[in-house]
Amino acid sequence: MPYQPPTHSVERSLRATTGAKVVAGVDEVGRGAWAGPVTVCAAVTGLRRPPEGLTDSKLLTPKRRLVLARQLETWVTAYALGEASPEEIDAQGMTAALRLAATRALDALPVRPDAVILDGKHDYLGDPWRVRTVIKGDQSCVAVAAASVIAKVQRDGLMAELGDGHADFGFSDNAGYPSPVHRAALERLGPTPYHRLSWAYLDALPRWQHLKRPRLVPEGATARENALEAGGQLGFDF
Repeated sequence: MPYQPPTHSVERSLRATTGAKVVAGVDEVGRGAWAGPVTVCAAVTGLRRPPEGLTDSKLLTPKRRLVLARQLETWVTAYALGEASPEEIDAQGMTAALRLAATRALDALPVRPDAVILDGKHDYLGDPWRVRTVIKGDQSCVAVAAASVIAKVQRDGLMAELGDGHADFGFSDNAGYPSPVHRAALERLGPTPYHRLSWAYLDALPRWQHLKRPRLVPEGATARENALEAGGQLGFDF
């Protein structure tokens, strides 16, 4: 499909229907990883024309993503990052961890947003935030796309740093997500201090199953949300 640049249409709609003056786009990265934090970026962009080529971070090459992130950091009106640690994910579950990370990011903005555009269809923020969820918002909404790129580059850089002391896991390449290198290191060495110990990958590691922690599933969770709380991957078949 040809490239369709993101627009400000959702932000304009929120401004018109709710009277919101400050609208933040919010996106996360690290939800499906086996290791590392979940990172959320909240970005306020106003209605200016964005840098050329802005889109969902997953659709960009690492080189282009890094260049664009550096542009965005000075182009946006404001941005802030929030994280939830592996320990917080294990203790509270992914949905609560996402809310925690997103709230930290929003609270760190210099001005409190009147409304939030959240990527996806599930509102994990809730009250007191006024939220508009947008499926594929990281492709269609300027502020969410900007948040997507900044969050991805921030977390990838952090995972590369964490990987300096755990070279066998390949964090600089896989950012803590499932990969053959990551799998082999887990089987041989077991989890690092940066791994989520409630995640389902441990079900396929008999040698390390004693480290497994109970996972939390929100009441009434859908099958997809249940899988996300379990870590997405039930084993090593990828």
